[in-house]
Amino acid sequence: MIRTKRAYEPASPGDGRRILIDRLWPRGVTKAEAEIDEWRRDLAPSDELRVWFRHDPMRFPRFRERYREELLEHRDALASLASESRRRPLTLVYAAKDSERSNAVVLKELLEEVLSRDSSAREGKLRRGYS
Repeated sequence: MIRTKRAYEPASPGDGRRILIDRLWPRGVTKAEAEIDEWRRDLAPSDELRVWFRHDPMRFPRFRERYREELLEHRDALASLASESRRRPLTLVYAAKDSERSNAVVLKELLEEVLSRDSSAREGKLRRGYS
C-alpha cells in the first residue's frame, strides 16, 4: 500500500515507512515532528523543474510529464520502493499545499504502475506454468 501525506500532518501508526520526497526540508517542521524514516532527495523533482512548476495548477499536466521523465532515470529506486510497498505500507511525505497536484501524486502513480506491470507479468508466468 502506498499513501501520500503532507509533512504538516501528524504521523500515524498506519503510515508504515515514511519517506520524504522533497528536495528541501519542509519549513517549520522539526525532524522529530516529521518522523521521517528516509529522505529521498534523488526522487524529488529537479530544482529546475520545481522552480518552473511553482505549484501552478495550469502547469501540472506538463510537470507530470517532465517529472515522470526524471523519475525514469531512477528505475532501480522505483523498483525497490514498489517491492517494499508489497511488504509494508509506504507513505510518501511532501510539503506542497495542493494534495491533488504534487510530486507525491506523480510518484505514487508511477509506483502503482510498476506494481501493476509486475503483477501482470507474474500472472502471465503463472498462467503459462499451468498450461
